[in-house]
Amino acid sequence: MTRHLPPSAARLYFLDWVRILAFFVLILYHVGMYYVSWDWHVKSPSAGTGPEPFMMLSSPWRLGLLFFVAGAAASIMLRKVGTASFLRGRSARLLVPLVFGMLVVVPPQAYLEVVEKLGYADGYGAFMGLYLQGYQGFCREDCLILPTWNHLWFVAYLWIYTMLLGAIVAALGTRFDRIAARAGAWLQGWKLIALPAAVLALARIGLMQHFPTNHSVVGDWYNHAMSFGPFLLGAMMARVPAFWPRLAPLRWPALGIAAGGWALLVVWDAVTWEVITPQAVAVLRPIMYAVYALLAWSAMVAACGFAARHLDRDGPARRYLNEAIFPLYIVHQTVIVVLAHALKPLRIAPGVEAVLLVVFTLTLGFGVHAMVRRIGLLRPLFGLGPRPRDAAPRHSPAGAPAPAPAEATAAAAAVAN
Repeated sequence: MTRHLPPSAARLYFLDWVRILAFFVLILYHVGMYYVSWDWHVKSPSAGTGPEPFMMLSSPWRLGLLFFVAGAAASIMLRKVGTASFLRGRSARLLVPLVFGMLVVVPPQAYLEVVEKLGYADGYGAFMGLYLQGYQGFCREDCLILPTWNHLWFVAYLWIYTMLLGAIVAALGTRFDRIAARAGAWLQGWKLIALPAAVLALARIGLMQHFPTNHSVVGDWYNHAMSFGPFLLGAMMARVPAFWPRLAPLRWPALGIAAGGWALLVVWDAVTWEVITPQAVAVLRPIMYAVYALLAWSAMVAACGFAARHLDRDGPARRYLNEAIFPLYIVHQTVIVVLAHALKPLRIAPGVEAVLLVVFTLTLGFGVHAMVRRIGLLRPLFGLGPRPRDAAPRHSPAGAPAPAPAEATAAAAAVAN
């Protein structure tokens, strides 16, 4: 028998807005990756350290926030439709776009990477032959692993975490709700910020240096801790309606903590190897790991708190964007890489070029969605359900409009990298 959510848990429209806005931050971040000194697929001739403090505004919390929201959405849907139906639906909606993306969308990123970094000149057709064979000879400091999922690693991890959530809920039954209620009872006042931040800090201190992020599932234990932790917490709090009203009152304190943590992080990054001795770095590093974790969780609380206070509403814009973000996510990084490579010979000023990259990426991304949503054969390749038929509006028992099939996809498939 299908179990329905109580009204207060069925109307978390602000989480959709968090996901939507986080996606636009994602575009800015990936455009920024073209201009910073950090390694990426292609790099601007003007790349340097100048933009890096601004990149740090979102890098500590962006992924955790998306996993937190995805966990809440997955838990709501799991409770609504049942475990078996939920897992079948999520597998179709996540694995089909993942495979399609690895075969069609992602390869241009890898191709242009070897063109720019290794001077590969045999053309895209020859590269694709090597790509599909799993060629491992594109090496510089490290070898490029082919085939690759690049930014679609998030989809793969989201599928894994979704399967784990389904298994946990199936194994625990009603005990999952009781455990969630107990955890929710702890997360009040200052503890709502301190306790999750402490867990993330312990994970960062204990795992980061031993298991650096590799996005390869195996051995990626630090990344799993920092991703599955928020995902599972979001899934649990989706069963605790009283949790969500606690976020808005904490939005300003959480924002202040996040801003302070960001300032410390920027200073730490600037002086670590220039001023502080290696011995002092070794002593201070665990403290800064804890600051990073506190910044990350505080920013998540602030983002959800401001959205709960100002954006907890439905409307045509939310419904449209909630469907559009997954197709946009699938194509956006390839669009950025291809456009950046194409614009490089024009030697456009970096600031103007960055604006053009953002505008063109949004334009082409929304254009892809506008085409895909109208073609039934393309919809599953981009994570959309069957094309909705003309029908009378459906309503949930709570009186809220039931999500259309495409909205259901977006609810469980939040995006990031």
